[in-house]
Amino acid sequence: MIQPAEALLAHRVEEASLNAWPALQQHLFDGWLLRFNRGFTKRANSVVALHPSALPLAEKVRYCEAQYARARLRTVFRMTTLADHAELDALLDARGYQQLEEARVLCRALDGAGREPRVAFVGLQPWLAAYTALTGMPEPAAHLHELVVRNIGQPCGFALISHEGQPAACGLAVLEHELVGLFDVIIAPDLRGRGLGRMVVEDLLAWGGAQGARHAYLQVVIDNSAANALYTSLGFAELYTYWYRAST
Repeated sequence: MIQPAEALLAHRVEEASLNAWPALQQHLFDGWLLRFNRGFTKRANSVVALHPSALPLAEKVRYCEAQYARARLRTVFRMTTLADHAELDALLDARGYQQLEEARVLCRALDGAGREPRVAFVGLQPWLAAYTALTGMPEPAAHLHELVVRNIGQPCGFALISHEGQPAACGLAVLEHELVGLFDVIIAPDLRGRGLGRMVVEDLLAWGGAQGARHAYLQVVIDNSAANALYTSLGFAELYTYWYRAST
């Protein structure tokens, strides 16, 4: 469980991260948020247990399974250390749900000091084209990714580094009041190790601080050692963790 002194910040970060990566459809059911996004990313196609339950857990799980079956999606639950999900986790394990992708939510304070950016901040369309090129994302997934990014309801900063006329690195910052979240940070494989990721992240942080954000957050899978080392060196520390349980 998270320490009380960090609880308010952690819950704000969790809310902001859900807003920053919107699902095409979602609804609340007895304190759980069910998100549907045509199967694109687990984050936008999962059940998030936001509040304590009034209904029996087994009944709620069966309801969720029926909703995702209707959408022709497997049922995925996103579990966090913000609350005690031991009973739900055990129930899902007994029903054959697999545990997937444990990740850390990292956070750091911002001082609000602005500086001249070293990377370009571009519009949505050139950024989307660069991200698609860097990821090699096929067209159907690229279309769904574009729908998600276009539906973000908060101000965004789209950072891009080019090299010899081609995209080399990019990243996205999403501002929500006192928080800025970093997403989709990626570097071309043949250009890694040159500090491009650091440049993108530092300029996204500066952009957020200049917009009034007091804290920055991001999400990184636990076994991504290079990314974890970079973010630690930039002053990020773990705020809470999450993992997924997915039906087979």
